[in-house]
Amino acid sequence: MSESTISIEAYLHTYDQLREAVEGLSEPQLVWKATESQWSVTEVLTHLVDHSIVVSFRIREVLAGSEARLPGFSQDFWVAGQRANEGKAEDALSAFWGLLLYNSQLFQRLSPEDWSRSAINFKGQTVTVAAIVQAFIDHVQLHLGQIDRIKSEERRSDKSSSAVG
Repeated sequence: MSESTISIEAYLHTYDQLREAVEGLSEPQLVWKATESQWSVTEVLTHLVDHSIVVSFRIREVLAGSEARLPGFSQDFWVAGQRANEGKAEDALSAFWGLLLYNSQLFQRLSPEDWSRSAINFKGQTVTVAAIVQAFIDHVQLHLGQIDRIKSEERRSDKSSSAVG
């Protein structure tokens, strides 16, 4: 495996970052939503598991030499359709960790040529395995910011409610 291509440690570290972001949150805080159309922390975590599943599939399609266009997915419909906010954040984190570990074992077997293999994504762009993995790491960072915003909004909402009552 060529470490210069992608950092497996950075990939695995996304779990620690998510775990830290939700540490100490109560169940009501994990499922709190600013509006019905916005996601809760639990829904964000569920989305990241879904995203990991899709990315895992995309990577394997590229490595298999498939000429099929790599799929996108309807993230909002996936989250809503599985009633993600009725699930447990801890279960989502466990699934996320399992997928990270499984994929990281694959990554360790890849040659520099494997990391450079490419396919066409759902947007019509050519992407490499390395780019897919890096985009996943970056995507988690985006959602860590979203979790921070949800936590801040929830705290402001809680303070507003206690000031009124």
